[in-house]
Amino acid sequence: MIESTSEKLLVDQRGHTLIVTINNPPANTWDEVSLPALKTLVQQANENKDIYALVIHGAGEKFFSAGADLKLFAAGDKGVASDMSAHFGDAFETLAEFRGVSIAAINGFAMGGGLECALACDIRIAETQAVMGLPEASVGLLPCGGGTQNLAWTVGEGWAKRMILCGERIGAELARTIGLVEEVVDAGQALGRALAIAESVSKQAPPAVAACKHLIQKARSGHINEAYQVERSAFVDLFDTSDQKEGVNAFLQKRSPEWVNG
Repeated sequence: MIESTSEKLLVDQRGHTLIVTINNPPANTWDEVSLPALKTLVQQANENKDIYALVIHGAGEKFFSAGADLKLFAAGDKGVASDMSAHFGDAFETLAEFRGVSIAAINGFAMGGGLECALACDIRIAETQAVMGLPEASVGLLPCGGGTQNLAWTVGEGWAKRMILCGERIGAELARTIGLVEEVVDAGQALGRALAIAESVSKQAPPAVAACKHLIQKARSGHINEAYQVERSAFVDLFDTSDQKEGVNAFLQKRSPEWVNG
């Protein structure tokens, strides 16, 4: 059973999906407690073969997450800055490397580290009232949870510069237009839509999903010609899994596959 190490993160398992709720009112900010707790939750999910997808959303109706608790940085303590940047990096890089499919249900403001958390997920669903931004430079800081890299990769250099260098905040519809989110839904519907997508993941063979995700993300570095061979090798490696045989035979026998995640 997967358990949270902090009351600031709530967990619930529905079928093959782990639901993580950011629960740190009033703005669901991240701190030195909740970030390590997120890392631990993702690690537990990776070790649990029954978990195929992870959905993360914010408690309440206004905030997904407003990012870091800025009170931590008010004294200008460089040691605190170093510790917190490590916490942000460890948590969101671990989330990005989750072997299954991660979905952010953006139910309100996703600012700073809140948006970085969503960017670490594979898929983002936003409600119509959601507002997103990386405003760190406006308070003399910069995004240290992967924001400068993941935002540029997701929406392109121009929009990344507008949002980071100019502090531009964008709404859900514009976010969909530039590719920051994959879908926009009505208020109160993001979690339900995210869970529906997560349910569709359970129809896919978990080892195949993990291999495909690794290959897709590998495209961010290296040369495409080298990736072709890695892709072919990963295809052959799937034949060491039980789910490969189950998937093919279930199709041929016209029945639903029964995955064992191995």
